[in-house]
Amino acid sequence: MLNPEVTIIGGGLSGLCCARRLHESGVSFQLLEASEEVGGRVRTDDVDGFLLDRGFQVLLTAYPEAQDVLDYDALNLAPFAPGALVRYRDGFHRFTDPWRSPRHLFATACSPIGSLADKLRVARLRSRVCRSSLDKLFERPETTTMNALREEGFSKRFIESFFRPFLGGVFLERDLDTSSRMFDFVFRMFATGNVALAAGGIGEISRQIAKKLPGETLRTGASVETLEGTTVRLTSGEMLQAEAVVIACEAPVAAKLLVDPAPPSGRGVTCLYFAADRPPIEEPILVLNGDGIGPINNLCVPSQVTPTYAPAGQALVSVTVLGLADGDVEASVRNQLLDWFGPDVNAWRHLRTYRIPYALPSQAPPALSPVEKSAIRGDHLFVCGDYLDTASIQGAMVSGRRAAECVMQG
Repeated sequence: MLNPEVTIIGGGLSGLCCARRLHESGVSFQLLEASEEVGGRVRTDDVDGFLLDRGFQVLLTAYPEAQDVLDYDALNLAPFAPGALVRYRDGFHRFTDPWRSPRHLFATACSPIGSLADKLRVARLRSRVCRSSLDKLFERPETTTMNALREEGFSKRFIESFFRPFLGGVFLERDLDTSSRMFDFVFRMFATGNVALAAGGIGEISRQIAKKLPGETLRTGASVETLEGTTVRLTSGEMLQAEAVVIACEAPVAAKLLVDPAPPSGRGVTCLYFAADRPPIEEPILVLNGDGIGPINNLCVPSQVTPTYAPAGQALVSVTVLGLADGDVEASVRNQLLDWFGPDVNAWRHLRTYRIPYALPSQAPPALSPVEKSAIRGDHLFVCGDYLDTASIQGAMVSGRRAAECVMQG
């Protein structure tokens, strides 16, 4: 494309949503993506007919921006069962949202995962986060998630066996030092919508947005080396000029282009995938490590949520290990799986391990004071990304739109 008004650096969700908003308004742009496919961290690989998301990811259908941007019907979404199975004291115990799955009310009430008082506190928490607007939630005093859980009165046992692995899988950290504002936001999203997978994998979200953009505006395999004003220099030596530039890269890459000596920190994760002849669990439900022993934080069987994730007659098992696991992580994970599911695990075929150094930005307080960060970084220079909002699909999307609107405002 010759002489676009805007250059967008980065083809993840925030860059795509920035491009989408510019396109709606008739503003010309070119999006530069260093890899061979757009999507950033929201991508899916096909390995021997199995769909492997790059790190276990889900779409929370209650995200307001996702509802505006995405065609849920076209994504062919399939929901997880509400709640979780918690591995605790050598058994699996159900903890379910009774509002979403009332038939499991008795099993949840009798579960050793927390006391009856803890379960009543969950009901009170659910009422609190659902009865006010998101803006009001984001105005509440900010502390850590751990402090917020303690202030709600939850017992240590319930925090350790349920909240630590559940929220650890969401925030990618077990200390629960993520902002309480992020906790309130996420809890509301879980309470008011479905947790879902797209039939084509999580990467179908990125592909759906990209398909609605003119093909000539998206340029892959275009790695940016330096940025001077609104002049972009590619690693090939090619120079590109536009009236405005939007940096839509993840935080460490954006910091490098902006010559920022203190980039925001991030959370890493390790995700392992296995092929099995039969699923270890029959339900489309999340499994949590409530004992806190061993490398596994959570697992699920995506092919039980939507069969498109695996070839016919096969099951796909996804295992999440927090942080960048070193050593023979496959062996240690398999040993724990053997303890959980028995000798069938010996026959499981390891498909791939993803080690993702920057899977989410860290959001310890005061990271969300305010929640919405400015997109303006200089004269005709703008930024977007989930590190500038909530660390989520919602945050990436709304930040991209916000940057485009700032561009158009001049």
